[in-house]
Amino acid sequence: MLFAPLFRLPAFTRQTLSAVLLGTSVSVAALPMAPMPAQAEQIPAQQVSALMQSIAEAAASSKDLSEFYRATGYKPIFTDNSARAKARRQALLRAVQAAPEKGLAPYDTTLLEANLRAIKSDRDLGRAEVAMAQLFLDYARDIQTGQLIPSRIDAGLVRQVPYRDGVQTLTNFVKSNPQAYLRKLEPGSPEYARLLKEKANMERVLGAGGWGPTVPGSKYEPGESGNGVIALRNRLMAMGYLPRSAATTYDAAMTKAVQVFQVQHGLTPDGVVGQGTLAEINVGPEARLASILVALERERWINMPLGKRHIWVNLTDFSAKIVDDGRVTFETRSVVGQNTGDRRSPEFSDEMEHMVINPTWNVPRSIAVKEYLPMMQRNPNAAGHLRLVDSRGRTVNRANVDFSQYTTKTFPYALKQPPSDGNALGLVKFMFPNKYNIYLHDTPSKSLFGREVRAFSHGCIRLQQPFDFAYALLAKQSSDPVGLFQSHLKTRQENIIELEEHVPVHLVYRTAVTLPKGGVEYRRDIYGRDAKIWAALKAKGVQLRAVGS
Repeated sequence: MLFAPLFRLPAFTRQTLSAVLLGTSVSVAALPMAPMPAQAEQIPAQQVSALMQSIAEAAASSKDLSEFYRATGYKPIFTDNSARAKARRQALLRAVQAAPEKGLAPYDTTLLEANLRAIKSDRDLGRAEVAMAQLFLDYARDIQTGQLIPSRIDAGLVRQVPYRDGVQTLTNFVKSNPQAYLRKLEPGSPEYARLLKEKANMERVLGAGGWGPTVPGSKYEPGESGNGVIALRNRLMAMGYLPRSAATTYDAAMTKAVQVFQVQHGLTPDGVVGQGTLAEINVGPEARLASILVALERERWINMPLGKRHIWVNLTDFSAKIVDDGRVTFETRSVVGQNTGDRRSPEFSDEMEHMVINPTWNVPRSIAVKEYLPMMQRNPNAAGHLRLVDSRGRTVNRANVDFSQYTTKTFPYALKQPPSDGNALGLVKFMFPNKYNIYLHDTPSKSLFGREVRAFSHGCIRLQQPFDFAYALLAKQSSDPVGLFQSHLKTRQENIIELEEHVPVHLVYRTAVTLPKGGVEYRRDIYGRDAKIWAALKAKGVQLRAVGS
């Protein structure tokens, strides 16, 4: 229970709280406090002392609350009779009541109501004051930076959430219009606003009964007819991809509708409903709404300035984009980490500092000992494109090494691949130094970019058009970005071009992405991370709501 550490009083229902505090019969301004002291300057010194002592005791278990009330002389900000305090109560309680509309779990405020009803002294008043302040901090953190701690959900969620200082948040709230301040706590991104709109839309879809029966069978192609095609037609109409139609054959209109659906779900737009397309068509609105709720939580985790220019890598979409002033100015396909073991690409933000042209591949130790050491134990000349290097940087002759004597822990050598056209990193890598050893790079394995699902790497992000990506980055600092890049490339020696302005890089994982003109594109949960987040949100109390029209 939310206020259990502060109070042990009888619980009332949330509905009663709504009626008492937000209903028409009793206004929020007239909170059921009895007796309510007058404003601070009118309270006798003895009563003020009791109130201050109560606030200090109740706030002691929270560093933020204790520091805030100490700085303000232990004066109440929610529970006196001033117009400002009443406005704060009203704004906070209305925001809390509307939390499910924002994709948050309902707040259990029953103990707070009990204490508001049971106020008989300044000590009771002080405890209720701190309870409301704690409710404010809980709501502010949840709506601003999310209800979950990413690292507790999945090992790949290494994002550093930009949590705000609680004391400063309270201080700013007191100085501001409370209703406006609470609104500004939410992410201000267009994506967040559109996600909320699509959440409401999907709730109406659920309220209207969903999209009807799923489509049976396993495959449908243009020209076919029958009951399965009629079911497909009806499903596409219900989802808004096909205008109303009485056609009983898989005609041109249906083919076009299927292609649009495929594009918006990251599928090959061949107009054929194969196994993959059919599986996505049959995903219900409940699952799509869950994806939107997860996307809202993820948007809160990244509630910070992304950068006037930034790089946006959506792992589920297998794409990398350069964004300038909110507009995508360059986009290329990508290959991301394989869905196995420790190869899944992590999610975090950093700053790109430089690019390395004609890079050496310094094989990560995990790859060296798990993959290459067993190969060399079977055949010392295996992986001959890699140099064996000792701790002093000297190349070691493999003929002089007995690989069988080493284990993954005792292997004393490093493996390196010199610059070349066949280098695993290709001819350029883009560095945002981080402890996860993740970066963007070229690759000699070009065929993989033609795949629909492109999860094949050891964790780094491979780019289909790395040279054009480099040119786009360098265009900000060179009148001839192509010439600058090519002059370094032609040396065939490893060298570095520093970015004069570092560029923020955001590795994200979004299975639901809104379209500026309305609608949502969906992607498959390739690593199962969204399923884990949704399970955690449900455990918090987040619900799928069906709203009637």
